[in-house]
Amino acid sequence: MDDDAKDDHQNRPAALGCAIAGTSVNLPGIEPATCFRSSGLTKVYGSGHSAVHALRGVDLELPERELVVLLGASGSGKSTLLNILGGLDRPTDGRLWFRGEELTGASQRELTQYRRRHVGFVFQFYNLMASLTARENVALVTEIAEKPLSPEEALTIVGLEKRLDHFPSQLSGGEQQRVAIARAIAKQPSVLLCDEPTGALDSATGVRVLEALRDVNEKMQATTLLITHNAPVAAMADRVITFSDGRIREQKRNEHRKDPKEISW
Repeated sequence: MDDDAKDDHQNRPAALGCAIAGTSVNLPGIEPATCFRSSGLTKVYGSGHSAVHALRGVDLELPERELVVLLGASGSGKSTLLNILGGLDRPTDGRLWFRGEELTGASQRELTQYRRRHVGFVFQFYNLMASLTARENVALVTEIAEKPLSPEEALTIVGLEKRLDHFPSQLSGGEQQRVAIARAIAKQPSVLLCDEPTGALDSATGVRVLEALRDVNEKMQATTLLITHNAPVAAMADRVITFSDGRIREQKRNEHRKDPKEISW
């Protein structure tokens, strides 16, 4: 680390530490209700003629507690943005703030603490331990979280209170995904990031998963970002962001959110 980087690192902990500890500090120019703000985010994989520009200058502001749907073709930058917001990846250039605290130059340890305390992830594939019950899969998270829900509470939120002691092989695809959601929310995250959570499910089963995500957003007030290729899902969101070629092509708000039961694809 060069001298300038050391100076930046030494000057950040007071602010970044507050975000990691779960408190929100208001900085000049940042609205208290803002969850994420980015300025000029870019991400380039590789170099030279083989370079892939996954993000090309993304400016974004997302309020707390919204349910946001990200639309766009494969390779448009949705998952790259989600990974950067979740602290799994770093931008090549640009800046990112979480609750007014800059994450862009955070150390690996600071990002680990940020993910552990604030971020829940739900992916297309459930990643459940086959030898553990639903209750035990969720307990893997509750054992290391600071103020977790009990596995029973988390599974009840997603409607699986009667399937606590079933193994993944005894659950449908939709039920397995809801176990994965319960595992993600058990630590009571501030942010829930979902990458194609219904991608491997049929429409009817996917609707039940979307209902679970809506309930988490409303009951736990977690800012929820959901990537999908299914455009009708956008109707359940507060905000819809459409990506194209690494850029935000369109952003709009829904005045009235649809119930997932009204959605099909």
